[in-house]
Order: sequence, then C-alpha cells, then structure tokens
Amino acid sequence: MILLQIVTDAAQTATTTAPAQQSLSLLSLILKGGWVMIPIGIMSILSVYLMIERYLVISRASKVDGGFMNNIRTMLLDGKTDAALSLCRSTNTPIARLLEKGIKRLGKPIKEIESAVENTGKLEIYKLEKNLSYLGIIAGIAPMMGFIGTISGVINIFYKISISADFGIQQISDGLYEKMITSAAGLLVGIIAHIAFHYLNTMIDRVSFQLESTTVDFIDLIQEPTK
Repeated sequence: MILLQIVTDAAQTATTTAPAQQSLSLLSLILKGGWVMIPIGIMSILSVYLMIERYLVISRASKVDGGFMNNIRTMLLDGKTDAALSLCRSTNTPIARLLEKGIKRLGKPIKEIESAVENTGKLEIYKLEKNLSYLGIIAGIAPMMGFIGTISGVINIFYKISISADFGIQQISDGLYEKMITSAAGLLVGIIAHIAFHYLNTMIDRVSFQLESTTVDFIDLIQEPTK
C-alpha cells in the first residue's frame, strides 16, 4: 500500500508539472549562445557557400571527354593545327586550355613548349584552389570562437554569482547554456569545414594528375611524325 501510494503521488506530480515544461526550439537555443553565435553563424554560411561553389567548379574541371584527346591527336597527326586549336577553344576545361597553349607554341623548341604547358597547368590548379584557403581558415577559427564563447559563459556565471551572492541554478544556467552551445556550434562548423577542405583538395589533386598526364601525352604526341 505504501509503494502504491508513492507511485500514485509521483504520477500526480508528473501530471501537474508536465504542462509547465516548455520545449526548447532551435532558434531559442541559438539565441542562448550569446553574441559569439553571430561570427560562428557567419562562418557557417560562408563555409557552406565555399563548399558548394568550389565543388561545382572542381567537378566541372575534372570531367574529361574520352574522345577529346583522341580528336586532338588525330588532327595534329594530320597536320590540322587550326582545327585542333578551334576544338580546344570551344571546350571549356583546364585540359583544353593546356593543350591550346601547347599547340600555339608548335614549331618552337620542345623545352619551351613543355615549360609553357606546365605553367598553364599550374595556373589552372591555382584557379581551382581560389578561395579554398578561406575554408581552411574557418576550420581553424570556428572552434576557437566556440572556446571564446566558453570563456564568456564562465565569466557570465561568476558575474551573476558575485552580484547575487547566491550559487543557485538560476545564476549559472544562462552561462552554462552559452558555454555549451557556443562550444558545440564552433566544433561543428570547424569539423565540417575541415572535412570539406581536405575533400576538395583531394579532388584538385586528381585534376592535377590529369593535367600532368595530359602534358606528358602531348609532349610525346608532338614528337611523333605527322602524315
């Protein structure tokens, strides 16, 4: 009977307090993070933009038409230099621009042609890496901003305790919210930016390999006798 009474009282207490409980929305949770959430939010938006923009650019650059190089080979071996140049100009890829630079140098020493082609390849890689360093910066700064929020939250806790002289949950709850939310947000943004930075660099490495392979094939091609 005593156990039944305890269970009954607990159920009544839960029923009475249930309506008083309030769900915490994502927006209110973010607002509890304080001012540090503003720069973290800006960095999150910027990182998403950079990830999508660079991914699309690098994906387009990595697409290689299997028949493109064969067509260039056939045209050059047939002595149709103008047709090969026209095909390169109409193809908007790093490989096409690399070959265009090499074809324009035909007739000059091999070393000069090779140097011009390699420099074009480096320029194309530089274009793909444009703004990618900002993603790496965000990956490093975002967790630091979260740590600043942690410090700010702790300061807020001690300040409220000092002016109220009461070490209660009311005095420490806001500071704890700020501390934990900013730390989690900073780490989340930093981790996502870090993963994206290295993934995009891996994609660029594949494009770089394609350009180097094309350079070797082109130098071998122009040393073959034409028909």
